[in-house]
Amino acid sequence: MVDSRQPPGDNPDTIDFGYERVPREAKAKRVGAVFDSVADNYDLMNDLMSMGVHRAWKQFTIQLAAVRPGEKVLDLASGTGDLAAGFAPRVGASGRILMSDINHAMLSNGRDRMIDRGLVSNVDYCLANAEKLPFADDSFDCVTIAFGLRNVTDKPAALAEMARVTRPGGRTIVLEFSKPALPGLGRIYDVYSFSVLPWLGRNIAKDEPAYRYLAESIRMHPDQDTLKSMMADAGFVRCGYHNLTGGIVAVHRGYAP
Repeated sequence: MVDSRQPPGDNPDTIDFGYERVPREAKAKRVGAVFDSVADNYDLMNDLMSMGVHRAWKQFTIQLAAVRPGEKVLDLASGTGDLAAGFAPRVGASGRILMSDINHAMLSNGRDRMIDRGLVSNVDYCLANAEKLPFADDSFDCVTIAFGLRNVTDKPAALAEMARVTRPGGRTIVLEFSKPALPGLGRIYDVYSFSVLPWLGRNIAKDEPAYRYLAESIRMHPDQDTLKSMMADAGFVRCGYHNLTGGIVAVHRGYAP
């Protein structure tokens, strides 16, 4: 059955945690608990939930980023490092990849996977909050965040920070779930999201609430055009997006002026 609940009215002192409203200062802790729980099964669940299509979404993002030898790349909410692993050989020995995540368990898993891949010579790690990045202005040629922005408490603040640390002419890329654009796809996607995802969470990851939050957080995330406008408001120019899989996922790109 499709979960048809509507989120409650807005309140400046609260923020969405899925369909629930929580104190703004509590969201990061609640999100952290979700990812502490799912970290060890993260890659397996991504494959099951998307039937492997997440790999194509990430490969498209890597191609769109068009990083070159010698560039510095910041990958926020890096998780288990799929984007970072794609960037590392492209920037080469003269470039650097910085994997960053607010969650220690996810960053630790990501570091282990990068070591397993043999990608250690040009990759660094940083535990950091996307809303308050500990980097100087104009530090990176490219900033990326994949499936992480919807979990941020203050999305405008995070986008402004991405704009601040992106060098003039550099680009920031956001890969995130979005709103289905094909007629009829939304209904099918709702049934899948609120039936299959919780079932997988309950039977595979042993945490149904975490995957119900996943489905709800996707519904609460801004649609394609709203996020494009938010990036422009944050200071990016030439903002645009590409819909993937009928708009279930979108890749947004903006340039620092």
